[in-house]
Order: sequence, then structure tokens, then C-alpha cells
Amino acid sequence: MQPAREFNFDGLVGPSHNYAGLSFGNVASFSNVKSASNPREAALQGLAKMRALAARGFAQAVMPPQARPNFRLLRSIGFTGTDADVLARAYRESPVILACAYSASPMWTANAATVSPSADTLDGRVHFTAANLNNKLHRAMEHEQACRTLRAIFSDAGHFAVHDALPSTPAFGDEGAANHTRFAARHGERGVELFVYGRVEFDPSAPAPKKYPARQTLEASQAIARLHGLHAERTVFASQNPDVIDQGVFHNDVIAVGNGNVLFYHEQAFADEAAVLAQLRAAMAGVGAELHAVRVDTGLVSVADAVSSYLFNSQLLSKPDGSMALVVPHECAENEAVSRYLQALVAGAGPVNELIDFDLRQSMRNGGGPACLRLRVALTDAEAAAMHQGVVMTEALYASLVAWVGKHYRDRIEPKDLADPQLAIECSTALQDLERILGLPGLYDLA
Repeated sequence: MQPAREFNFDGLVGPSHNYAGLSFGNVASFSNVKSASNPREAALQGLAKMRALAARGFAQAVMPPQARPNFRLLRSIGFTGTDADVLARAYRESPVILACAYSASPMWTANAATVSPSADTLDGRVHFTAANLNNKLHRAMEHEQACRTLRAIFSDAGHFAVHDALPSTPAFGDEGAANHTRFAARHGERGVELFVYGRVEFDPSAPAPKKYPARQTLEASQAIARLHGLHAERTVFASQNPDVIDQGVFHNDVIAVGNGNVLFYHEQAFADEAAVLAQLRAAMAGVGAELHAVRVDTGLVSVADAVSSYLFNSQLLSKPDGSMALVVPHECAENEAVSRYLQALVAGAGPVNELIDFDLRQSMRNGGGPACLRLRVALTDAEAAAMHQGVVMTEALYASLVAWVGKHYRDRIEPKDLADPQLAIECSTALQDLERILGLPGLYDLA
């Protein structure tokens, strides 16, 4: 066992951040469709969170945004001419597709990939599999740049393996770390990996939602476990409760979160709660650890309250003294039931004894909270030294990025602005500047 730290790679909100309501099944996203967004405020809110956590001693890094608009997508479906021609025609004939090409959804880095640390894998390397996100057009194009970015940051093949996305078919629907949790006594020790799925492609009798789509399949989760070389006895596959998917729980991280040996979850999270807990406890015993399950009863917090406040889309972070802090969005304080529950939680004798509250309203309105914004990567000292250092959050990087946002970001985007060719130029110029700031030349294909 080698000591390891968990780095949180937070997605830097891109300059095209807008509310298009493209994610059917995501209640917050749908409820704010076509309202005006504030990209500058969104990026600054995310950066403030990264800076504050880094200042607290948590390992924090930045995941850069993706290039938008995606002209390759628009040209591949018949929009031709100059860039300005493409934008004008797309806005006139299919504004929804134009919004897909402009989506800033890569900010939710939890969906970028699934990560298995070296302590869990057969070859002793950190493994990443980029998520294909094939359930939604605006996200299905993300995996190419996600792979490119991950390979730029984690380029040392002696320490890291970055796998291409799974085949982009319904059978292998994969939404990344939003449906994956790792448990271990310490980040550097052998752990147990939990994959949560909403649908089984090859078993029509398996539980499935009726209203909203299940985005993660069992087959995808099993494939990732094979690619990463995970041990069968330390890997658990669990069916998400289809009823909560139909209540707006589009990813498992909207209804459960884990860290260390703690699972913080709603009683309705899983199709078979008792079976999931039994499997996790048995697997944890195999690595010499004991699962600590923190169950939230429906009588205390309803599913509706959990979804509206994003209580479970929070970050559980290990502190040096062995206790944990829960990073929550400000909306949790505004929901009476959730606020009351959280005050009792931190006052109790359990592992969570601190709340850290952030204003992430721009992200929340588009359907993502603190946990959506970050990808968790447990790294040994050698692995941390081997990754690209230009993305690690420092005071100097924070200052550079704040200035960069102030220079390049608009403070208001409405749906009609997506037809403005100047916005596309601004986005491209911003990313060229970002390559320099992060020390990642050629990160984007901006030709």
C-alpha cells in the first residue's frame, strides 16, 4: 500500500454556458429552459469553490472546458458555408441542434470518465474510461475531447491508462463517475468499486423506469470493470431504483454519494437496498474495512426535496483527523427539511461533522451540483508528480483564470445569442488563451 490523495478535478465552466433544457429527465435543466444565463458568474462560482477547497488543503485541479460551438457536428448533418452561414442556418432551421452544438455540459466533469485508482487494478496503473454519454445528442460528442484532455494531463503510460469510450450504442450507455463510487479505508489501500445502473439491455424483465430514460446499463458497467482490470470479489453492481429515476434522479449521484468507508444515501436509492448493503459489506470485509452506511429516510427528506436541493449531489471529503466534510450547494440551506436534516447530521456522532456551503446557482439551474462538477482521481505521490502540473489549483492559477474569465466571458447569453458569429469567435479565442495558461498547447483542435 502506498499513501495516496484524492484529487478533485473540477470542470471549468465554458464561455458558452447557456440554458437550453436539453436533458430530458433532469428536472432542474428542464425547468430553466431558454432563460438567460451568466457564463462569467458561472465560471467564477466554480473557481471560487476550487480555490476555497485548495486553501483548506484538499487536492484540487482544473478540468478545462471543451471547444464550443461544435462546428464538426453541425457540418456533419448538412449545414454548410462559412462559420457564420452554418450558425445562421442552424438557428433558423433547428435551434435545438444549434443549442446542442453550443452546450457547455462538459463542465459536469463527473460524467467525463470512470476512474479506478492503481490500488484496485491488475496492472497497478490508474485507469480512465471516457464516458460515451450516448443518451443525449449534446453530450454524445464529448468523449473525443475528454479522451484528448485526459491523455494530455495523464500522459505517462507507466502510471496511467486512458481508454476510449465504449461503443456508442444503447447496450453500452455510460455516464461515467456519476454512477460509480469507490470505498476504501484509505485512498491508497485496496478498495471496493460500486457501479450503479438503471437498465439491463439484454434482460427485458429487469427493473426499468417508465417515464424518464435510464442512462447507465449493467453491460456498460461490466465492460468498464473488465477494461480496468478490477477484481470480481471487490466489484459490486447495483440496480438503481427505477421509481426514483422517474422522479428526476437521472444519475446515482443525485441520490447517493460515498467516500472512504462511508455511503451516504437515500432509502429509495436502490432497487434492493438490503442486497446492495450486504454485497458492499462483504466486499469491504475482504479488504479489511467496515462499511459505514448513513441512510436518509423518506420521512426526513423526500425524494423531491433531495432532487430540488441536490443534497446527495454533494462532495464527501476526508479531513486529516479522519472525519469528513460535506460540500453542499446553497440550495440545501433554503430547503427546510434538508437544512434540518443536515444540522442534525453534523451534530451527531457520525463521520460527517462539517458542512461547507457554496453558491453554485448557475450550475444548479442547469441541473448539476458540487458532485457533478468534479471527477475524483486518487493518486499516489509518484502518480501525482507524473501528471501535468499546470492544472493543479494554486493561488497563481486562480488569479490567472479569474483574469481570463473577466477578459473573455459574457455576463449574459440568451438563446438568440447562439446565432451570433461573434460569440463563436470569442469562445475560440478564449480557449487559445487557456491553452497557454494551463501549459497545454494543442489541447484543442481549433482549425
